[in-house]
Amino acid sequence: MAIKSSNQTRERGITGLETAIILIAFVVVASVFAFTVLSTGIFSSERSKETVFAGIQEAQSTLEPRGSVVAYKGVLAGPTSTVYKLTFVVSNAVAGEPVDLTPDFTADGSGTDPDVSAGASSVTVISYSDKNQFLNDLPWTISWLGNNDGDNLLENNEKAEISIWLLNRETATAIDTAGSVTFQTTEGGMTSSATVLATGDQFTVQVQPPNGAVLNIRRELPAQLDTVMDLN
Repeated sequence: MAIKSSNQTRERGITGLETAIILIAFVVVASVFAFTVLSTGIFSSERSKETVFAGIQEAQSTLEPRGSVVAYKGVLAGPTSTVYKLTFVVSNAVAGEPVDLTPDFTADGSGTDPDVSAGASSVTVISYSDKNQFLNDLPWTISWLGNNDGDNLLENNEKAEISIWLLNRETATAIDTAGSVTFQTTEGGMTSSATVLATGDQFTVQVQPPNGAVLNIRRELPAQLDTVMDLN
């Protein structure tokens, strides 16, 4: 008797539990990746915001010159005509952070200026350079023009006139607009007739506030030194 056989079909697959485990693994990996991307993006955004705010603060603490630089004629022993004082007006470039302009010296027009300010502590440094020398911290005084609330902070809508004293008065005398001679001991100034400013010389003044950009002022002396010179 013939025996009839039938083919048996074998099927393979995965159970619901295995599918769930794979899906959960994909979800976890995707979540971790998404969290990493979002954290990196937030960190980058925060850093960019800090950079922008720092730039704004830097601009708000920057000095801006107003008007001309005025040079005053002096006489060094010899006699040698030169410049003993420079004055210029500054204000805030952008309304914002006040700039501390507390000076270590004062000037009262008594003929013995500048006078040392007892107990003063200046955080703004004024330097000078030309082809012969670099003076890192010159004596300077300040006077306020127009609006001022009585302190030494340069704030919005305020203007300050800065006077820089170039000569060391132990070896030099200064001539004011009336032609009178004054004398005052001042440390840190120029002392040699070979290095003082002369006709046609170029120079640079740097005002370095505690915050903000450095203000550079470059000028050239005329062919003749007058008692008072407007250096445009």
